[in-house]
Amino acid sequence: MEDKKTIIKRKFSGAVVSDKMNKTRVVEVESTKIHPKYKKRYTVSRNFKVHDEKNQYKIGDKVSFVECRPLSKDKRWRIIYNEVSK
Repeated sequence: MEDKKTIIKRKFSGAVVSDKMNKTRVVEVESTKIHPKYKKRYTVSRNFKVHDEKNQYKIGDKVSFVECRPLSKDKRWRIIYNEVSK
């Protein structure tokens, strides 16, 4: 009997905020949270270093990215597509 492991890959989407590195883009992901006591909504942003093999995405582009194997010390994400078609 073979046990198949299901691999769950996390997927995020956000905007490119930096393209200064070669084959790496910094993508900012914003999420909305609700304060547990005061029930007020607030935004939380987080930056991810994402692998871009062809250096094709520039600042301001909306992209989606998924989890992958570690590519460097900080890069564990890979761009899968651009959300807005050109």
